[in-house]
Amino acid sequence: MNSTFRPPAVPLVTVDPFFSIWSFSDTLAGDVTRHWTGRPHSLLGLVRIDGQTYRFMGLETEDRSRPVGELPALEQTGLAVRATQTTYTFAGAGIRLEASFMAPLLPDDLELVSRPVNYLAVSAASTDGKPHRIELYLDITGDLCADNPGTAAFKGELASFDGLRGVGLQQLSPGTPLAKSGDNQRIDWGTAYLLTSSPDAKALVASDQVRLVFSQTGSLDLSLAEQLRPRPRATENLVGAVSCLLETGPAAAADPAVFLLAYDDIVSIDYFGRPTPAYCFRDGASFAEIIVMARDAYPQLKARCDAFDEKLWADCERSGGAAYASLASLAYRQAIAAHKLIADEDGQAVFLSKECFSNGCIGTVDVSYPSIPLFLVYQPELVRGMMRPIFRFAASDAWPYDFAPHDVGQYPKATGQVYGLRAGELFLDKQMPVEECGNMLIMMAAACRADGDLTLARRHLEQLGRWAEYLRQYGQDPGEQLCTDDFAGHLAHNANLAVKAIVGLGAYAWLLEQCGRPSEAASTRREALAMARTWQQMADDGDHTRLTFDGEGTWSMKYNLLFDRLLELNLFDKLSVDQDLRFWLGQQNRYGLPLDSRATYTKADWLVWCAALSDDPAQVRRLIQPLWRFYHESGSRVPMTDWYDTVSGRAIHFRNRTVMGGLFALLLKDRWLRP
Repeated sequence: MNSTFRPPAVPLVTVDPFFSIWSFSDTLAGDVTRHWTGRPHSLLGLVRIDGQTYRFMGLETEDRSRPVGELPALEQTGLAVRATQTTYTFAGAGIRLEASFMAPLLPDDLELVSRPVNYLAVSAASTDGKPHRIELYLDITGDLCADNPGTAAFKGELASFDGLRGVGLQQLSPGTPLAKSGDNQRIDWGTAYLLTSSPDAKALVASDQVRLVFSQTGSLDLSLAEQLRPRPRATENLVGAVSCLLETGPAAAADPAVFLLAYDDIVSIDYFGRPTPAYCFRDGASFAEIIVMARDAYPQLKARCDAFDEKLWADCERSGGAAYASLASLAYRQAIAAHKLIADEDGQAVFLSKECFSNGCIGTVDVSYPSIPLFLVYQPELVRGMMRPIFRFAASDAWPYDFAPHDVGQYPKATGQVYGLRAGELFLDKQMPVEECGNMLIMMAAACRADGDLTLARRHLEQLGRWAEYLRQYGQDPGEQLCTDDFAGHLAHNANLAVKAIVGLGAYAWLLEQCGRPSEAASTRREALAMARTWQQMADDGDHTRLTFDGEGTWSMKYNLLFDRLLELNLFDKLSVDQDLRFWLGQQNRYGLPLDSRATYTKADWLVWCAALSDDPAQVRRLIQPLWRFYHESGSRVPMTDWYDTVSGRAIHFRNRTVMGGLFALLLKDRWLRP
């Protein structure tokens, strides 16, 4: 494993856009742990070794002028980020401590993917040949269950689930579930839990004075506070604390203490007026039942996650080298947990993304499209889960257009498109007609290609045909409209957007063939081939292709060519693609290839899609290495951004978006096109 990689932010707990906790620091104890938005979502971890207490996770408070105590940090000696697990190692006072976070996002089990539970296992071993008494302390705070903790009051209770013991925290006056939506927003309802099955565990809900008591006595007994040595005044915030004992000696490490970090959100999504829980609750299971299942499954899940992580790393390393494997492993949990998985009324999977730090839209088509390489590799049903709400909304009276919608609402309310909505009206200038039609057609063909299941395609073939007709009419030379890179503004004669239209039409021809309509398929394919030949002439600029058909001397990434290759449509001339690849290598900056000739910013997902167009391993690495360098060196300490400047190495705005699933484009190409 590439141990030198320094992630810009490290995933700790990754369930969904609300229950999401990260470390934005080089060390786990270097800062408070945070929600992906940057707000504190505090987990504190203390370890008392032979009577001396150290921090290994978090800070006592973000405000360092009001510390609970000057507790030293145990030296961090290692960090490994794998697809489903993050493992920290520490050393000091004669022991080695390991803290491993696990999100069992194993894509062959949708109930497991949707389960609102992550794990933290903490183990210790002696390094000096002596026995040690090791006391462990963890706590959570109310900021896990409040959008604005500074204006909220909290309550807590001791929690017990069939042998699991711990604490639960919630707001004293919680918000109404699903009452509001937004982008820079956190959950305002439900209960956060910290639980363990350690037999000697103690739990307490109290003021953060309990940290002071534990640090000096190893106890959670607040009555001891008056006997303690004078310390700085505590913040008196409410915490839920759990402690247990780890014994270790010279022969072997102690068994790990396993903690469950869980969230009962009651309902997760307003799905077209129906308050809907996570997918794992679709058959009526209770939260308590899910928690007990999660407890019992841990040993098996640990083994499965270890095997999955190892294979993903090895496969990605073969596809793009160690740098690529480290990026894909970091992107994996982010790409999945930027969604919420629910079931519709028929029990079918609905996989709803959030446009994190973009506009908060839910189920955005042009956010789904760049993410699909990961899901095509591991679980194509989740691609269909992205498409189901779009088909539903497009068939409703609320959608007035003959092209595909952009989104179905703003997270967590999937109740109808909000992009371009003003005073209740969807304005045409804010739509992405060619973009979204092409996206839906390509996504559908790709999902069918991945596993051969044509059921959803057959059901919606008429709708897909209407979107294909739109591309026939307007896709050859798109007028002034937005594409997925909407931050760059409207653009007429967009050559890359025209590629999407042509590939989308080719994908529809492929679907017609698979659905038993060969004559329509053949005529549609002929149209797509003719459009591609015309495109080659219009886009040619000598040694590369243009950004716009009328833009002499311009250029752009042609990432939309990827599925021409992956679906083996062969609409476009490969020699022209190879020429573009050579040209792009000459346009790179320190942190990668810009999106186009207008600016120095880029999109990380599209950069890897472009790399996947190459069959030359050296060329692939030349494109991937600057991307790795960006995440390794960037001063923007946030969950993986996909929009950044290739000169300064600064994130521009987006973070924690599911589009990072696009980094799996290289792996997808290897799966589909190589024996």
